Amino acid sequence: MIAEAGLAALWLAASLALLQLALVAIGLAGGKSDLLGAVRPVAVAQGCLTAIAFALLITLFLRSDMSVLLVVTNSHSMKPWLYKFAGTWGNHEGSMLLWVTVMGVAGAAVALFERALRRETHMATLGGQAAISLGFYVFLLFASNPFARIDPAPADGQGLNPLLQDPGLAFHPPTLYLGYVGLSVAFSFAVGALLTRQVDAAFARAMRPWVLGAWILLTLGITAGSYWAYYELGWGGWWFWDPVENASLMPWLAATALLHSVTVLATRDALRAWTVMLAVIAFSMSMVGTFLVRSGILTSVHAFAVDPERGTFILVLLGIYIGGALALFGWRVGAVREGAPFELVSRETMLVVNNLLLSVILGLVLIGTLYPLLTEAFGHKVSVGAPYFDRIAGPIALALMVVMILGPLTRWRRDRMREVGRRMAIPLVAGAVVLITLAMFAWGRIGILPFLGLVIALAVAVGSLAPLWKRNLRRTPLFTWGMVIAHLGCAVSLAGMACDSAFTVEKLVAARPGDMVETAGWTLRFKQIIPIAGDNWTALQADVEVSRGGSEPVLMHPQSRFFASPPTPTTEAALLTRWNGQLYVVLGQEADEGRWQLRIWWKPFVTLIWLGGFLIALGGALALVGRERRGWLLKWRARKATEALA
Repeated sequence: MIAEAGLAALWLAASLALLQLALVAIGLAGGKSDLLGAVRPVAVAQGCLTAIAFALLITLFLRSDMSVLLVVTNSHSMKPWLYKFAGTWGNHEGSMLLWVTVMGVAGAAVALFERALRRETHMATLGGQAAISLGFYVFLLFASNPFARIDPAPADGQGLNPLLQDPGLAFHPPTLYLGYVGLSVAFSFAVGALLTRQVDAAFARAMRPWVLGAWILLTLGITAGSYWAYYELGWGGWWFWDPVENASLMPWLAATALLHSVTVLATRDALRAWTVMLAVIAFSMSMVGTFLVRSGILTSVHAFAVDPERGTFILVLLGIYIGGALALFGWRVGAVREGAPFELVSRETMLVVNNLLLSVILGLVLIGTLYPLLTEAFGHKVSVGAPYFDRIAGPIALALMVVMILGPLTRWRRDRMREVGRRMAIPLVAGAVVLITLAMFAWGRIGILPFLGLVIALAVAVGSLAPLWKRNLRRTPLFTWGMVIAHLGCAVSLAGMACDSAFTVEKLVAARPGDMVETAGWTLRFKQIIPIAGDNWTALQADVEVSRGGSEPVLMHPQSRFFASPPTPTTEAALLTRWNGQLYVVLGQEADEGRWQLRIWWKPFVTLIWLGGFLIALGGALALVGRERRGWLLKWRARKATEALA
């Protein structure tokens, strides 16, 4: 009865979403903002029911209930419990239920804790959230039922895709979904503000925590996914520009632009229409990503659905939500009053340029992702790969990093070009030092983009510290520290990307046990091949002894694994991390005469890529805590002052 109870909870949640939408429509049409008191408990109950439904689906996977079709097709009784648990969302139906669950819980949080919005805008926001949820409820209940039974029940399941049998599955998809749903809340805020004509600084301050939270989670999810693909797929790279990778990058780019825009609106009451438009674009990109991953239009380890009818359903939802929001924006944008003015030389201008460059990169990535799909629909196969994205988006990304230096060095409202130039002196000197050093020792041996990347990375690192210059560090606000650390993280990641591109050494050999291999100063001795067995796999493991510069030898164990259910061979790379990079070893096929293929990479400072991603997310978290703490303190002081006057 667990599956039936989960399905019943899902139906009840859908009914409450419809009721919530109806109450909001009645309240807005009749000017009855007092209906907010009735809408709130409905939103909370809806969130609770979706959480119950998802918890019951997890229970079915943990119990290996083979009478449920989803468990049969995506699990196996011999799988470790972690992959049974994470396998709940490692498929189409489960991932969509997770999406709806997070959306329901987020709607409940908006109903319970949001107090900064006016009542009309708050109610309209909850109505927007109900409308989005309702479409996904219909999709789950009529096209992707996660609780469907199978009769007769098979003895065991078909298993989970072995490439997904990794601890990363327990962290990467849920984190991305939390980020996507945070953008859906920002979208609902924008729709609510347009409906009630209340696009102002108060609206931005209410929306900013949701945008910042979504951005933090997307950053963590993309960073974790990059590292997961790096060590799991065995090709030695950290980003392939795969369409499904781009499906997560595009919402992050839009969310980054939205975060800066909503900050300007919240603190300086400017960029009102632009902020609303970016909220629509950010959620649109998450919907486009949903369509790409779940429509069956792509073949990828990340892509779940293979039924074109489901893709059509999602495409219809995308058209309704995004088309409706754009129509509403066009209808009401004339009622959005112009915000506070600012001069050409100002921090606001730098943030506008930042947004424009992010939007250009977003557009280029979107075109490069969708163009092959469009040409294939007309019978022509076109491949758009890393060279396109690197050459087109790379220079613009470097220009964006230069603007990142200028932003913190420029004052709000109005500044002087001469003063900005004077403050730029230290970052420019730092960049010049790197430029001269690289020109002396590496000119002609590395590409122009990595060369410029290293120069700009150090300049950004120095410039990111500008908000701390001549300040009492103990009294510096937490959100200022957050901005500094996030910008520093961008510099660290850029340095890691540039070093990986410029200095990576790769070697492919066919070696027998006992052979020695030399590469990039490392000595590797191929000792032996041994068979081993795991919980639900068998493998051939190579024992490789590595040393460098007379250091103590270290054993590395690359593997070639085989999963029986479903029958799939995989590669498990061996990584050795040092302060200045990673040694990356992959065991390939057996060649003739007892030799085995070994692919070896030495990747200097590659770990800076993920360290930078963590710093970016950490900076966002500090900014979020700092902003919320400051808001709470201001309210507490105001309440105390009111009590003292009374």
